Amino acid sequence: MATSPTTKSASYIRRENKLPRRAFIAGRIVDYGIVEEQSFIRMVSLERKRTERSGKPFMLMLLDAGEVLRERETTLLAGIASAISNSTRETDTLGWYERNRTLGVLFTEIGSADAASVKKVVEKVTRAMQAAVSAEEFRCLHIIFRVFPENSLDNSEQGPDFTLYPDFSERHQTRQAGRFLKRMIDIVGSLLALIILSPLLAMIAALVKLTSEGPILFRQNRIGQYGAPFTFLKFRSMYANNDPKAHQEYVAKLIAGGGGLEQPDGSKNGAYKLTNDPRITPLGKFLRKTSLDELPQFFNVLKGEMSLVGPRPPVPYEFDRYRIWHKRRVLEIRPGITGLWQVNGRSKTTFDDMVRLDLRYARLWSIWLDMKILLQTPVVVLSGDGAH
Repeated sequence: MATSPTTKSASYIRRENKLPRRAFIAGRIVDYGIVEEQSFIRMVSLERKRTERSGKPFMLMLLDAGEVLRERETTLLAGIASAISNSTRETDTLGWYERNRTLGVLFTEIGSADAASVKKVVEKVTRAMQAAVSAEEFRCLHIIFRVFPENSLDNSEQGPDFTLYPDFSERHQTRQAGRFLKRMIDIVGSLLALIILSPLLAMIAALVKLTSEGPILFRQNRIGQYGAPFTFLKFRSMYANNDPKAHQEYVAKLIAGGGGLEQPDGSKNGAYKLTNDPRITPLGKFLRKTSLDELPQFFNVLKGEMSLVGPRPPVPYEFDRYRIWHKRRVLEIRPGITGLWQVNGRSKTTFDDMVRLDLRYARLWSIWLDMKILLQTPVVVLSGDGAH
């Protein structure tokens, strides 16, 4: 005897409602219950930002079928959508990562992100698709899984993996002309600065050499865009062979706790840098107060490791202390000599506020914003406000 609609179980109704639907517009199948590309990309970006704050991992599965999906849309797409809808939770979302080419499945709050849990999900979805499509069609599918925050932008020779950062990729594509112009400004600006300031650079180099033992330049490993390391240059402002442990401990406390941190002289404030640091030479205090110790960074800009305007590049032991959302400041844009942080309080700004300013800069970036920051920087430097 047939089961009446009123006697169907709740689980059956849920499965029935999850079956993909077909809608025809101008003779084309455009909907199998699949979220459109723009909306799906926005969902992935928002889920990543939630995870950055909450720490609850999510997983993204991508199925790239290439031209085969276009050729066999009515059969292959229906099979894939049906298999996914019946092997995933109601809270998981199927959508277009790249319209008519790549499907994505967003698995939110997957709980444990260990290898065994991920493998279990992968096997379940894979088996469902193998049963729903032909062997030939399944061989045409390229399936990848990414877990956030376990997977992040890598620093391989192939370049960064933007899979979990589709909003970054889209932003970079729309700003290509602006990024090229920014790089041209960096090259011309750093060259002019090095030529015009060459007498001052020579004088500072001589003073550093004459007033204390050690090299003229301070070289330090820093983290650039996408986590790429580079050698950061400054005029040496500290005594040679000093112990960095005090600064490491101070930075760890600052990142973890905010303001009210104790300085070497017993005072407390939320400054990003140590004040009255006994490791700094008398000349170094002047160089830091006037930011003249930063001038060699024009060489970093010329080499393409830094920009005139951008976030300050962190040292590795600082980066290791970053929370997930902090790390976005080294992903979105190339580090710079000056930035919103420097013209909005400099060392008086708390660490979290500094990161927010960097993220705001990356989001609102334009050539005109760079020009505004560059024009404000000399005023801030001459005032010495917040410099240590």
